[in-house]
This record gives sequence, C-alpha cells and structure tokens, in this order.
Amino acid sequence: MILDKIASPNDLKGLTVDEMEMLADEIRQGILNRVDKIGGHLGPDLGIAEATIALHYVFNSPKDKIVFDVSHQIYPHKMLTNRKQGFFDNERLLEITGYSCPNESEHDLFTIGHTSTSISLATGLAKARDLKKENYNVIALIGDGSLSGGEALEGLNNASVLNSNFIIILNDNEMSIAQNQGGIYKNLAELRKTEGKRENNFFKTMGFDYLYVEKGNDINSLIEAFKKVKDTLKPTVVHIHTLKGKGYAPAESNKERYHWQLPNFIENDKNPSQSCICESYEKITTDFILDKKSKNEPVAAITAATPGAHGFSVEFRDKLKENYTDVAIAEEHAIAYASGLAKGGAKPVLALLSSFVQRTYDQISQDLALNNSPATVLIFWGAISAADCTHLGVFDIPLISNIPNVVYLAPTNKEEYIAMLNYAYNQNEHSVFIRVPFGPLKSAGYEDKTDYSILNKYEMVSRGQKVAILGLGNFFELAKDVQDELKNKLNIEATLINPKFITGLDDELLQNLKKDHDVIVTLEDGILDGGFGQKIASYYGSSDMKVLNFGAKKEFTDRDSLDELYQRYHLTKELIVEDIKEIL
Repeated sequence: MILDKIASPNDLKGLTVDEMEMLADEIRQGILNRVDKIGGHLGPDLGIAEATIALHYVFNSPKDKIVFDVSHQIYPHKMLTNRKQGFFDNERLLEITGYSCPNESEHDLFTIGHTSTSISLATGLAKARDLKKENYNVIALIGDGSLSGGEALEGLNNASVLNSNFIIILNDNEMSIAQNQGGIYKNLAELRKTEGKRENNFFKTMGFDYLYVEKGNDINSLIEAFKKVKDTLKPTVVHIHTLKGKGYAPAESNKERYHWQLPNFIENDKNPSQSCICESYEKITTDFILDKKSKNEPVAAITAATPGAHGFSVEFRDKLKENYTDVAIAEEHAIAYASGLAKGGAKPVLALLSSFVQRTYDQISQDLALNNSPATVLIFWGAISAADCTHLGVFDIPLISNIPNVVYLAPTNKEEYIAMLNYAYNQNEHSVFIRVPFGPLKSAGYEDKTDYSILNKYEMVSRGQKVAILGLGNFFELAKDVQDELKNKLNIEATLINPKFITGLDDELLQNLKKDHDVIVTLEDGILDGGFGQKIASYYGSSDMKVLNFGAKKEFTDRDSLDELYQRYHLTKELIVEDIKEIL
C-alpha cells in the first residue's frame, strides 16, 4: 500500500499524480472499513479524499494551519497524518476519534465536532500570526452545509477584511447532511452551472478573491488551484465541486442516507431486508404532525439540517410540503423562526438534538421565552451516552430549565409523550420544550389524562415512607428498580414519584414528604450542576431532610462506555441503594 509509506504529509511530496490517485482509493478503503466496523461519517469523507491529498501536497502542515469544519471530512486527513491504524487495524479503531483532536496529532488545531466554526477559528489564527509578524498559510476547510450556520457567516464577514493570507476551501458536494437549503446554496448552484463565472457571486460581494474548481475529485486540477492561492496576501475562497460518497455506489446515489452509517452497513447493503416501520417516539412525532396537517391546521414542522434524526423522512417531508421547513444548519435561526411562527398564529413543532441546542441559548432566552411565544420544541437524544466529547447530550436540562417562561417536560413513556405533545401544541401561554425519551419506546398501557396546564404538579406513583425517589424522564425505570431494591435489601417501602416537569417544583408534594421521609433521592439523565436534582436539594436546604442527587458530573466525557459512566456516577440500583443505606 502506498499509504504504508506515508508517515506525515511531507511524504506525499515525492509521489506522482498516478500514485496519489491510487492513494485516494486506499484512503476510501480505510474509510469504508472503519465506518463498517464502528460507524461514523461516510459520504463526506469519501468525497474529500483527493482534495485532502492535494491540500497536503501543496501546503506544509503543521506549519501551515488547517482547520477542518465540523470534522465530517477529516478521515483522509487523519490517515495522512500517521493515524491510519484507526482505519485499517480492526483492533485499534477506537484509538482514533471521528473528529479533529489535538491530543492525537499536531496536525489538528482544535477539538471540533459542531458546525460552522472553522472560519472563525481560522480567522483568529490568522490574526494572531499577523500580530506576531509570522509567515504561514491559514486554511479553513468548510462544507457539508456548514456555510449556512450563523457563525460561518459572522466569520466570513470578519475574515474578508483581514487583508492578509487567509484561504477558505469550500467543499461543495451539493449537500448538507440532507439536501441543501436556503439562498446561499442557490448561489453556489449558480456558480457551479457557470463554473464560477457568474457575476452574482456571494464571496466576491463580501470582498474575497474567488477561484472555482469544477473537477473537485481530480488531483491535478486541485494541485494547480491550491498552488495558485498558496501564500496569497488576500482572503481567498477556493470553491471545489466534489462528489459526496465517491467510490461507494450506494453512497453516491443516496447521499442523505449515507452521510453517516451504523456498523455492518456493507453486509446490510448486500442483503437488504424489508425495513420495519416500527412504533417509536420519532414515528409518534411524525404521525402527530401529519394528523394536524390532514386537518388543515397551520402546523409547521422544523428541523435544522438533521431530519433523519427525528424521523422526518423524505416521504414525511413530501406529505407536509409547505408545512415543512429545513432551516439548514442554523439552530439559532430555527428558534427565532419558531417564535415568529407562533406569534403569527401558526403552530411550530421544532425538533433539535440535545447536543446542538447548546448553540441556541440566547435565542431561547430572548427571542422565544422573553416573548412567551407558544412554540413546541422537541429535544432528542438528551442522555448520558458513550458519544464523543463533541456530541454529548447531557447539558440541555441546566441550559433550558433555568430560563424563565419555559416549560420543560420529561415524559417517561409513549402515553405521556402523546399527552405532552397535545398540551404543548394546543396551549398559547408558554414556550414548551419536551425531552423526548431516549431509547426504545415504553408504554404505560393506558392513556395519560394529566392536565399539564396545571404546571409543576408531580405524579405520586406509589406512597411509602422514609425514602422518596424522584425518577426524571429516562431514569424513571431506574427509579422503579431502586424502589424494588430498597424493598428487597433494606425492607423499605419507598415512595416513587414521576416529576414530569423539569422546570418547576411541586411545593405541596415536596412539603408533604417532610412528614414521614428522611431521604429524598433524585435521578436525572444529565449533569447535576444546575439540573433538576439541585433544585430539589435547594428546596430542602434549610430543613433536616437529606437529599441524594444522582446524575452526571460536570465534565466532558469522550467515548467512555455507558457501563463505565454509570459506575462512575453511581447510577445502578445497587450503588444507589448502598448510598441510601449509608446516609440512613
């Protein structure tokens, strides 16, 4: 393998173009192997192989600084910077993250997993270089829809006036995670059709020099273009047209589906099975929205470039038509857009992932909650997980629940989720967020008739004494297990409570527990600092009641297994009961 000869980007410089083309094929084999074994981003990485080789052939990393946006396109770079074991050695795949990681290599400048950040980060690097009178190239590689994010546009605005070396490589594979959305991408399409010659050029309008490369998977064309802009003294955009999924036919033909894949996708592609349209929280969501659409209600389903994560399939989108909006990678805009829809009398249902809602704090506070806009916001994937440090879903509870005027609900099963959806959609008094249960669908077996307009009323599931357990959302099942364990090990008939409301306290219930309880236990699937449990502990702070809060520590975990994390945080029924026994 040619890749075996590449220990650093410098080793590329002696290769012929033919050898580099063979190297691109080898890189694709590594990508396919890694993703098939452990999952990961597929289409974007397959499409950027030639551009990454040409980039490292022309520039001189790590002296020249390369910042990869969102890390959807970083696998080829990792292989060329002496990390190929994370792609070919099946025993060592997990040694390498799927994202930019300075702890792995001097060729990675930042830990990056969220989108639209590269231009701003690279602008800072360029300014620092200029202030220190140093001399090297600064390159931001951006693509996969990241250009529509607010930070990318803010970065472009600032970078365009640097008046020094700054290079943006725009990888235009005609896609975001799903289809491109918005006016910026219409302009990119116009530039593709005219091979960069159209006068209506977004980048030139902002003050950038501009160079278009139609053959973005042709190494000769890329090398020629990169040599032209190397050591430029002006902010410059190199717009390259690439094929997402190149080299793997299914990924070339279905670019959205193969943006990211789970393990064993190659075998599954060879032996496709009939897909099961099983009941899930995602299907409940889409059925709910489609029902409103069928009744000619002004429902507005919204996503920020991640429709697949919420079950917003192509079929679902086609049925909704004008009632569906993908705002592209722009969660901040999505919140304000939903607020405007609600104020205008429409019924917005916005679906976001917990990790990505972090970008929206100011918009939730100012645009939505301060205006009491009655939007429904669904938070998916909120949980302690084994995810990379860039994609943790544990911070949404403290972020959302401490903003005034917001009602944040935590259903524990299908029936509660349906009831909360109906409440959130039909009411007009509050901005309502729902933390969609994470994991397999659970059913209570009976309709939830709770009146959620009576805020902050917890459900007393069973009344005991001495110990009360409040199991929030995902951790209600764990709370039931702890209740059983207390009975079996300590002969304690504990009280079991389903709080349902994250954002407020049930004063009457909490006060009542003082009569015959010594210990309150809270369980939440998120970080403790600023979370639900700490509100309960604060309520009892001046009393004799002892409170044990169980959840995650305030830390960035990075691919730690769930078993390891649950042990670390004492989130097993055995460890929780031991802690209760000790405090008693």
